[in-house]
Amino acid sequence: MAQQIEIRLPDGSARHFDAGITGLEIARDISEGLARNALAIGVNGQTWELNRPITTNSEVQILTWNDQAGKEAMWHSSAHILAEALEALYPGIKLGFGPPIEGGFYYDIDFGEYEFGANDFEKVEAKFMELARSGETFERREVTKAEAIAHYEQKGNDYKVELINGLEDGNITFYYSGGFVDLCKGGHIPDSKVIKAMKILNTAGAYWRGNENNKQLTRIYAISFPKQKELTEHLEMLEEAKKRDHRKLGKELELFAFSEKVGLGLPLWLPKGTRLRETLIDFLKKIQEKAGYDQVTTPHIGKKELYQTSGHWDKYGEDSFQPINTPQEGEQFMLKPMNCPHHCEIFAVRPRSYRELPMRLAEFGTVYRYEQHGELHGLTRVRGFTQDDAHIFCTPEQVKSEFIAVIDIVLYICRILGLEFTAQVSLRDPNNPSKYVGDPALWDRAENDIREAAAEIGLETVEVEGEAAFYGPKLDFMIRDALRRKWQLGTIQVDYNLPNRFGLEYIGSDGEKHRPVMIHRAPFGSLERFTALLIEHTGGDFPLWLAPTQAIVLPVSEVFNEYAFEVKRKLADAGFRVEVDERHEKVGKKIRDAEMGKYPYMLVVGEKDVAAGGVTPRKRKEGDLGLMTLDGFVNHLKAEISAMLA
Repeated sequence: MAQQIEIRLPDGSARHFDAGITGLEIARDISEGLARNALAIGVNGQTWELNRPITTNSEVQILTWNDQAGKEAMWHSSAHILAEALEALYPGIKLGFGPPIEGGFYYDIDFGEYEFGANDFEKVEAKFMELARSGETFERREVTKAEAIAHYEQKGNDYKVELINGLEDGNITFYYSGGFVDLCKGGHIPDSKVIKAMKILNTAGAYWRGNENNKQLTRIYAISFPKQKELTEHLEMLEEAKKRDHRKLGKELELFAFSEKVGLGLPLWLPKGTRLRETLIDFLKKIQEKAGYDQVTTPHIGKKELYQTSGHWDKYGEDSFQPINTPQEGEQFMLKPMNCPHHCEIFAVRPRSYRELPMRLAEFGTVYRYEQHGELHGLTRVRGFTQDDAHIFCTPEQVKSEFIAVIDIVLYICRILGLEFTAQVSLRDPNNPSKYVGDPALWDRAENDIREAAAEIGLETVEVEGEAAFYGPKLDFMIRDALRRKWQLGTIQVDYNLPNRFGLEYIGSDGEKHRPVMIHRAPFGSLERFTALLIEHTGGDFPLWLAPTQAIVLPVSEVFNEYAFEVKRKLADAGFRVEVDERHEKVGKKIRDAEMGKYPYMLVVGEKDVAAGGVTPRKRKEGDLGLMTLDGFVNHLKAEISAMLA
């Protein structure tokens, strides 16, 4: 009798099969419809082919196009087909990496003497679809390290040889599809005919293995779909995304700029952008004040020893700016990469009592990380950014209630800004414990703290291994913007380890010394990245309460400029952000320009407005609201903002 194994499914149910059962057979056992739609199978968190035998008790998920891992299986296979097409069209090229990513896949290629650009996309796409329609399958073969090296040495591909040299013998696989072979861990679709549409999106330069000292390869980004209609819809979304690109709108709306003389990745906030930024800061400060936070300020630099104590130097030293040497005292300082070590030192300024806990310290602190030139991207990837950081020092008994209170803040922000999200519990990678600091028992406790807090308020979460911070697990909020793209922003972390590393203590009710627990939280994440999200989510049409300029006054001629500035002064005195367009232009042009500037309100003022001592508001996308008194318009604005923030 064949050995029986237990297969546990995502709904918690279990089925028993003979060892050697395949994913496709399991899918058929569940339903024929599922089997028809299956692309791959998740086995204990890894993606396998549907025809690969399962020989031990396993947790299994049948992956379809509706699952991100199912999409990635198709995109992984598509990367192989793209490489096969390129080798056919450009003999002698050298292949680097070819992984799936969240929005498709890419392959890094050394084209050697060939020129490759946008004019070549169409012929590569045609060759790709020719291969896809041929019905290629993906065959997994285990090879020895010597065999793998010999294969790529014969092809003259030193990139693959370098990768293989870093692998352990007995753990190396090749995948064969059509006339193509590639070094690969696997996770492929059963048949290339599943792919009905493909498009090369763009190319970029990419240093081999991300090291700017290595050769720059050509990275080809592409995407594939099981239906042509889905590709068409995706390309339409990309066109809309170009219109909403925060780099484009940031320039057009005069929000921020970059200067090579100042330094790449170091944004300059222009007056309008600064008003937007300060409005966000004031918004969160008011929330924090109600929630019992104390505002603190810490330096932009700190001694290297501070970050060695915290562990940030060991984990992120290579990604930080190099230390600043002070030859006079023989000390080394660093640009601040994180705020939390500084806040630990604030807690340690004097002895603390349990009566002072929870202690909630908040700071809009600017930090600095060295990002490679090629990885910088507008406000989303910069070298200097401001975190809406706060650290809560509390007793173990207070962790759950404090964690829930922070979740409430994040939920409120998302509701006010109309942001959809999924909540992700980011856990340790059980297979790589060296990535983390601290006692595993404290990690278990911290992970359970997060699970229990989320469960208590009915917050649905997904768990992802390997995404924890090095000092503790976290709850990450994955935001979906208006185009359904995902951004990782707000985060809440439970940390039993930094208080240990800094020797933090408080005197408990029993008169003994105890170690506090530290909760790290940043609802926005960083002001730079959050602003980029808001620009692209709204297309620059910010809600009235947040708009850098809430109204612009448009005098119909220069005769009315003086009255226009009087209107501005009165509205500014009432707390509103207002500009005047005093240019010698026709009012029609002023209105068109104001529409392009995305001002929520335009106030056209002429003879009847002066006579009535009022204004004629024109609301963006809605049109004229008719003549109003200034007091009436002020009350109108206040009511609209009050409703938005309720």
